[in-house]
Amino acid sequence: METIETILAAHPFLKGLKAAHLQLLVDCASQVSFDPGQFLCREDEEATQFYLIYHGQVAVEIFRARRGPVTIQTLSEGKVLGWLWFLKPYHWHLDARAMEVTRAISLKVKCLLKKCDQNHELGYELMKRYAHNLAVQFRVTKLQLLDMYGG
Repeated sequence: METIETILAAHPFLKGLKAAHLQLLVDCASQVSFDPGQFLCREDEEATQFYLIYHGQVAVEIFRARRGPVTIQTLSEGKVLGWLWFLKPYHWHLDARAMEVTRAISLKVKCLLKKCDQNHELGYELMKRYAHNLAVQFRVTKLQLLDMYGG
């Protein structure tokens, strides 16, 4: 049976993190499951959780008045949802909905921020991973826009 610690250690976002740092994250973590159609987050809600997806698929959506929900990204195993926990006011700017049964590790934002404040080495490691993920997301979004607008 997989424990939260083994799931965290195997997740690509945390792979290679020191065992002591993983242990600090375990205190903030819980396993969660979402049924198809169930929302992980809704736009404008407080971002109290950060998700490490390890099974299933999640549609990241924005709502357009004339078209309704528009999927802008699909996240699957090994991906992360919830980068907004690093920046105040800690609110979601999008919706995310499970497309199939989805399992994730949920990390409590307040607990995570407290651990980072108490252990700057952990905070620095997470910030490096956060920055890398943002850079990748920027490149992906750029390619999507070029494809969408034929540039």
